[in-house]
Amino acid sequence: TIHIFENGDTRKQLLARSRYLLYKSREKWTENQSKRVKILFREYPDLEKIYHLSDSLRKMYNQNITKSVAMLKLAHWFKDVEESGFKSFSTLKNTIINHYNDILNYFEARSTNAAAESFNAKIKNFRLQLRGVKDRTFFLFRLTKLFA
Repeated sequence: TIHIFENGDTRKQLLARSRYLLYKSREKWTENQSKRVKILFREYPDLEKIYHLSDSLRKMYNQNITKSVAMLKLAHWFKDVEESGFKSFSTLKNTIINHYNDILNYFEARSTNAAAESFNAKIKNFRLQLRGVKDRTFFLFRLTKLFA
């Protein structure tokens, strides 16, 4: 028989309808979404741990904190990741460690290199449309005319 939860969802509906909730912060959930997530976390306790790890990292970036406070919070987050035992978060932790100083610099100026990355993507796309670049000086000339 198909099990129906107290909110009227089947297990399949619960999972399908909860997917995008896990991308949102808890403060943005509606009352029905909060009920659904409560059931989801009761049925799948690992999802709750994963959500809290992800949400705590997101909140760290959204707070207006100094670099030294960010270092402390990241150290606590690293400890939580180690205790959780989730391999994907360990991979993320190692990536953060490899780029630790660059990531911490975000907390000084509150800015990223997203604009430069976006511009690089536009250049790559432009180069793809040309199917490669033979004359580099002419390519740079066209770039300056189009994007300057």
